[in-house]
Amino acid sequence: MRNQRKLLIEQLDQKLLPYQDAEKINVPAHGWIKSIRTTLNMTLEQFGNRMGKTRQGARRIELSEASETISIKLLKEAGLALEMKLVYGFVPVHGSLEALIEIKARDLARRIVKRTNQTMMLEDQSTGADHMNKAIEELTAEIREEMNRSLWD
Repeated sequence: MRNQRKLLIEQLDQKLLPYQDAEKINVPAHGWIKSIRTTLNMTLEQFGNRMGKTRQGARRIELSEASETISIKLLKEAGLALEMKLVYGFVPVHGSLEALIEIKARDLARRIVKRTNQTMMLEDQSTGADHMNKAIEELTAEIREEMNRSLWD
């Protein structure tokens, strides 16, 4: 099961990789639809007709994209009306899913080890920093391998 999960993570990381460059693209303030439509010298009425909407309906679509309230379905339809294809995905904040899991596992391990060390301090059995760091590293590896749902608490 662990190997299967590791393989799934690696495969999904590979699928997300092409989106890394997309993160660098700045979305126009008034949205892609209006930018593309005006660049193509297409009127709101023409765009609306292509979408099966009125001029006002077409304007509402542009405004909903600009205000980030548009649905994916409507973005897809607008793209088709502009003879474009909608492509969407997610870009991992930490570079990859592997890195995200590592960060979460290390954070959880650090909290567990510190809590354990505090208990030991109260009992006057505290361990040194090197011992704590080694314990954190070992526990991080264990948590990462198990991929326990507690990572997301």
